[in-house]
Amino acid sequence: MSPKTLLLLCSFFLAFTAIFGSVSAKEFPVGGVVGWRIPAKNESQLYNVWASRRRFHVGDTLRFRYKNDSVAIVEKYGFYHCDSSNPIAFFDDGDTVVSLDNAGTMYFISGNADRCKEGVIMMLEVKIPSPVRYFPPTISNPPENSYSIGAPGPAQYVSSGGSPFSSPGPSSSDSVAMVSVSVFVIVAIVGLGLFALKA
Repeated sequence: MSPKTLLLLCSFFLAFTAIFGSVSAKEFPVGGVVGWRIPAKNESQLYNVWASRRRFHVGDTLRFRYKNDSVAIVEKYGFYHCDSSNPIAFFDDGDTVVSLDNAGTMYFISGNADRCKEGVIMMLEVKIPSPVRYFPPTISNPPENSYSIGAPGPAQYVSSGGSPFSSPGPSSSDSVAMVSVSVFVIVAIVGLGLFALKA
């Protein structure tokens, strides 16, 4: 393999890694601090509510912490009938980490049918991560009136000292910066690879 071809392949590999490596996987502790346990009588949907308030993506993991119980990954029938006799996977180690490797609906139940019927049961949807899109705000022309000069703009406010300063940016600004840097790095790598191929 010629050095030019090798350089081009390395460039594409680095670009691929930069694109797909920037999406970071998360670990979710199931149930938060309470873990995988029998819910109180008034919270029978504890785990389904917990799951519905989160976004799970392929590559994320779930951590189940429990005592004297188990976790079974089952099909839809097993979920609705608390039947763990034919599980996709079964765990009883007390500290189980499950990788979310495929998009779609996943069903988790206690391996103990009585505990399952008492609410130790969870259904969640795993999504494919989508690329982050950033649409910068539109810039409108300020009015031509003389009284608008020096007035704070929409992204500014006046402090108690009377001088305008910019308000803090949105919480997603870090991810926007990361995407911008990632795109720049990808373009630079591919450009260098193409330049080396032509040389």
